[in-house]
This record gives sequence, C-alpha cells and structure tokens, in this order.
Amino acid sequence: MPGLSGRMSTVVKAKISKLLDRAEDPAETLDYSYEKQLEQLQNVKKGIADVVTAKKRLQLQEQQMQQQLVKLDTQARQALAAGSEDLARAALERKNVLQTELQSIDGQVTQLEGQQDQLTQSEQRLRAKIEQFRTKKEVIKAQYSAAEAQVKISEAATGVGEEMADVGLAMQRAVDKTDQMQARASAVQELEASGTFDDMTTLSSGEDDIDRQLRQLSATSEVDSELERMKAELGGGKPSSAELGAGDQGAAGNAAQPQIEGSETEQPREPGQ
Repeated sequence: MPGLSGRMSTVVKAKISKLLDRAEDPAETLDYSYEKQLEQLQNVKKGIADVVTAKKRLQLQEQQMQQQLVKLDTQARQALAAGSEDLARAALERKNVLQTELQSIDGQVTQLEGQQDQLTQSEQRLRAKIEQFRTKKEVIKAQYSAAEAQVKISEAATGVGEEMADVGLAMQRAVDKTDQMQARASAVQELEASGTFDDMTTLSSGEDDIDRQLRQLSATSEVDSELERMKAELGGGKPSSAELGAGDQGAAGNAAQPQIEGSETEQPREPGQ
C-alpha cells in the first residue's frame, strides 16, 4: 500500500532525524564544514597548478616551433642560393604549416591564461569566504559553549537537569524507605504490646494460650493476696477474708502436727525399758 509505506518512511526519517539531532554537536559540525571548505580550496589550487603546467608546456612547444621556423627560413634561403628552388619551396611549405600550428598554440596559451586568471580570482574569493567562515565558526562555538554552560548552571540551580533529577529521585526513594521502616517499627511495637506476637520460648515449652492466661490469672491472685496481707500488717486492721482463710488453714495444720507427735510418744514401752 503506497500510503502506508510512505507513512512508515516518514516516521523512520523523523526518528532518524531526531536521533541525529541528539548526537550532533554544533562545534564538531562547524569544524567539519571548515575542513571541507579547506579541501575545496586545495582542489582549486591544484586546478590552478594544472592550468599553469599546461600553459608552460605549450609555451615550451611554442619556443621550439619558433626556433624551427628560424631554421626552416635559413634552409630555404640556403637552398635558393644554391639554385635548388624545389628544396627551398619545400622548406617554405613546412615553415608555413609550422606557423599555422604556432598560431593555434598561441591561442591555446591565451585561453589557458584566461582560465588561470579566473581560477586565481575564484581561489581568492574562496579563501576570503573560508576566512570569514572560520571567524564566524569560532564565534558560534564560543556562543554555544557559553549557552551550554549557562543551561547546565540553570538546570543545576533549579534542579531540572538529568543529574539533579536523579539525585532528587534518590533522595525521594531514601525518604520513602525511611518512612516505611518507621511505620514498620511502629506496627511491630503495637503488635508486640497487644500480645499478638507469641513468645517463642513459651511455645517451645509446650504452653498454649489457655495455659498462659491461667498462669497470668494465678499470678495476679497471688499478688492481690500478698498485697492485702501487707496492708493488714501495716494498718493493724483485721485481716481480709483471703488472709483469714489462709490463717485457718495454717492453724489446722499446726493442730494436726502435735497429735501426730503425741501418738508417736504414747506408744507402749516394753518391760525393762
């Protein structure tokens, strides 16, 4: 489908362009452009050198042909003086052909000189343009460096930079973890105070919840009895019902003890003892 393929191509180009924008460094781009312009200047200089070389080669041929013209003219005169008109005619014909070639070479030399002048002027204009570009390039690089430094300083001061954002996120995570640990510690303390957590040492001895509660009730009763007894002793008042019950039990025990001892002493003695 042409529409879908065109849309995919546009999306791919947009993604690539965005990636290139991120990777592109203006300073590097300007330096690369400056280097390419210097290469163009070197190519222009090389072209000028080639034109001058061709012109010099034609000028050398022109000098040789002029010398040949002088020689043919001399030969024609000598042949005519010797009475050899045919030989003189042949020398003059060759001289005429050589003069035609010499005129053609002169035209080529003139053309090459014109090309040399044009290339020289182009080289001068290009050199001036490159020099202006170099100055502007350095200014732009300095402005970009200053702007980049300003952006980094502003981002660091406002906390919107990537590095500062990472630091902020790390601090936030640390605060969250601290709050979580504090909440957990409070929860553990609350559950421990409410008796939700069982004592592992008690569980290991085989005591269950009912045994533990009965033991706590017994300990509480003993403490209450002891407290009432101390109050009675310190206050000189009557002992409490619990204390009286405990005292009656003690008296009954003491009364039973002498009876047992008397029974032991009242056993019949054998004769002779």
